[in-house]
Amino acid sequence: MTAFVEELRAVGVPVSMVEAIDAMNAVGHVDIGDRQSFKETLRATLIKNSRHEPAFETAFEVFFADRSRLLAFEPDELSNSDISGNSDGSARSDGSGGGSSLDLEELIESLFNAMAQQDFGRLRQSARDAVDQLAGMEPGRPVGGTYYLYRTLRQLDIDSLEERLLEAMLAEHPDLEELEKRLITEEVSERIERLRSELEEEIRRRLVEDRGHEAVAQTLRKPLTEELDLMHATRSDLAAIEEIVGPLTRKLAARLAQKRRNQNRGRLDFRKTVRTSLATGGVPLEPKFRNKRPHKPELFLICDISGSMATFARFTLQFTYAMASQFSKLRAFVFVDAVDEVTDFLKPGSDFKQALSRISTEADVVWLDGHSDYGHAFAQFTQKYGREITPRSTVIITGDARNNYREPRESHLAEISESAKSLYWLNPEPTSYWDSGDSVMSRYARYCDEVFEVRNLRQLESFVESIAVERHTIRRRAVAPGRGNRTASKNILNYTP
Repeated sequence: MTAFVEELRAVGVPVSMVEAIDAMNAVGHVDIGDRQSFKETLRATLIKNSRHEPAFETAFEVFFADRSRLLAFEPDELSNSDISGNSDGSARSDGSGGGSSLDLEELIESLFNAMAQQDFGRLRQSARDAVDQLAGMEPGRPVGGTYYLYRTLRQLDIDSLEERLLEAMLAEHPDLEELEKRLITEEVSERIERLRSELEEEIRRRLVEDRGHEAVAQTLRKPLTEELDLMHATRSDLAAIEEIVGPLTRKLAARLAQKRRNQNRGRLDFRKTVRTSLATGGVPLEPKFRNKRPHKPELFLICDISGSMATFARFTLQFTYAMASQFSKLRAFVFVDAVDEVTDFLKPGSDFKQALSRISTEADVVWLDGHSDYGHAFAQFTQKYGREITPRSTVIITGDARNNYREPRESHLAEISESAKSLYWLNPEPTSYWDSGDSVMSRYARYCDEVFEVRNLRQLESFVESIAVERHTIRRRAVAPGRGNRTASKNILNYTP
């Protein structure tokens, strides 16, 4: 249990000491021989967010593997064959799986019949045989379960198996409507997924028997979706991020609205407090406060959409626009070496993917050669839109500050900084990369209230929350170099390159 909790923490799931104690106390009230009850007890006491459930499932299957499949075989069957993948105890290193083509055909036929008849006991036995013959597992070899699963599925030709099963099930009912065919297709997909799960579970069990829980858990460890690096996410990672952006922003918007309501209490209203106290014999049990005028920040979002920044800009725009209700006004601008406003492309109710397509084809963001030029983009922005920035405006710039060795022209950023209430910069690169190569982050950072490293959704969520609850106050500023005396200027970020 202790190692299981530590694994959850290592993945990024927040589990406090109190929650771990609660889990142990709760386990004392269930039958730990009932694996499903035991699992749901741990889930209820340790997991607070549905986004963390995949990490919980993986860790649970490693640390509390299904031991019932072990009891279904004789002890002598569980020695070398469980680890090496051969019934004679010899390890397969060639990956061919051994056996003749007839053995493979019989194995595929057994799997097909088990799925067609929904005989899951036989399916489990056949999956064990498949791992024996096809996975080529070697004891002590530091290879993840995905590698062995791929080798097994490739030789089973699971796509052909799925097509054959679908044809057989459709042949049993030749006169079906379109909806019924679709239901059968989904049923076939579920059975194939069941086979994949059985193979994966069998491989994982053998790895645990060979290497131990902690070693296997480390090979299977994946970052949480909200902690995936937006700059280097794979296509499947981006799809997973896309799924949680909507629910995440709705939850965050509700939380911010509640915070804003709680912050609307002003100074004590003495007269209302006295009048209310008359109902309690003059005892002021319920103090009354003056209502403050609610304030929402006015937001200008300026995004670098050059090749290296395209993915990051996409999620910044999507996340911020999903939070549009938390800002009194929201305007979006994109740039490469020229800047253009795209607010109209992202109106409420518009399809975001279609809006992104329009931005990539219609936005006028190329001035010279289509390579990032922050200096020219800032100069153009101040010329075209600088007068529209007011002391109520919060400006957010997203980009890596890699200027292709061109002149930074930071004086234009200083003008934006002086006109706005706040200026923030979101950089998706690690801080260790700043000011390396063609990065000029430190030259821009001196004019920003703060510079944030924002590499994933969790950091982006934290930043949006911090600016959406900004109080309507003009903060004290230092004098920007070369800009003359002002009573207010920026708190320069204490950033050393």
